Amino acid sequence: MVDRGTVTISATHAVSAFGRGVDALLAGVLSGVPAFRPVRRFDTTGRRVAVAATRPDVATLPQELADAVDAACHAAGLDQAQRRASALLLATHGGPATLPGPYADDRPVADTDDPWWAGGERDGDGPAWPELPTLAGRLARRCGLGGPTRVYTTACVSASNAVADAAAMIRRGDTDRVVVAAGYLVEPDQFALFDAGRALAADGAVRPFSIGRQGLLLGDGVAAVVLESAATLHDRGATPVATLAGWGRAGDAHHPCQPDPQGGGLARAIGAALGRAGLPAGAVGYVNANATGTGFSDASEAAALRLALGERAGQVPVSSTKALHGHALEASGLLELVVTVAALGHGKLPVNAGWLGPDPACPLDVVTAAPRPVTSRYALSLNAAFGGANTALLVGAP
Repeated sequence: MVDRGTVTISATHAVSAFGRGVDALLAGVLSGVPAFRPVRRFDTTGRRVAVAATRPDVATLPQELADAVDAACHAAGLDQAQRRASALLLATHGGPATLPGPYADDRPVADTDDPWWAGGERDGDGPAWPELPTLAGRLARRCGLGGPTRVYTTACVSASNAVADAAAMIRRGDTDRVVVAAGYLVEPDQFALFDAGRALAADGAVRPFSIGRQGLLLGDGVAAVVLESAATLHDRGATPVATLAGWGRAGDAHHPCQPDPQGGGLARAIGAALGRAGLPAGAVGYVNANATGTGFSDASEAAALRLALGERAGQVPVSSTKALHGHALEASGLLELVVTVAALGHGKLPVNAGWLGPDPACPLDVVTAAPRPVTSRYALSLNAAFGGANTALLVGAP
């Protein structure tokens, strides 16, 4: 008998600096070779750091989002009627800064034939940009999704919040299917802010949990995931690529920018995810960490894992794939969920790139030399944001 409360993931799609599609993303993170390169999308003259994980052939963000949603729906085998019955939750960094800019080789390319998303604020010679709720509605119509829409702009937990809400909607019986989409393309405004704040790694490498880490680096990320109730999936004769076994959210209320050094909020989020799944901490066999390569954040996350997993914290393989594909801001939670699902399905755990040596503040079993084999059905994908927001998604292999 099918458990109607089980939330399944029926399809995933992603675009990153490693390429288009989940296979390209998985191959990139398993290679252990970071995708960072000099930024040519906009002028970086005068910046401390001039590298990011960008893809040269991206279109505008709305176009990339539409393509990702279409690809995920196609991979899930949804027909027109099933699309019309699907909700859309969108996490994105929106605004004119994502439109075509004045600089050369790999800037986004606009569709000049009356783009479907136009109608709002205009950026120079580029098409007009709509307000985000309008963009979500137009994206839903463009992709044939007829259910309710919702937009998330809660910084680096935007996409993981959207996934958690989608799962809650399905488990409550509010809807049978939700498409979650998220996107960020590296653009000059946020790049300048992170650079001015000295948050970017001056040595051009992201080194999560490692001694000598200097900060984060940004990266392109566009992803879409289809979530369905197990009963709905069963009724249409489809099979899942994974289950979303549990999810949790909690706040620190500690500092506007710095996380709780004890990791209390993230630990509570992990506990909530395990509680919803009805699983003990011992079930977790891998953690795709939020770790951005910054001093305070990585140490706080290590403390959170010790609180949440107890004595097993030092025995569970951990890596942060931000060291490879970069930090995709609002889209990070979905891009990293796609990586986690793909890693479980493929049977290999990604490397934590940039490793220089262990940091006593982060006593974890970090995957360093080469990908490791998967030894458990369950993995955590963690995210955190300024303001003390924390999310945990517990993924199960089908």
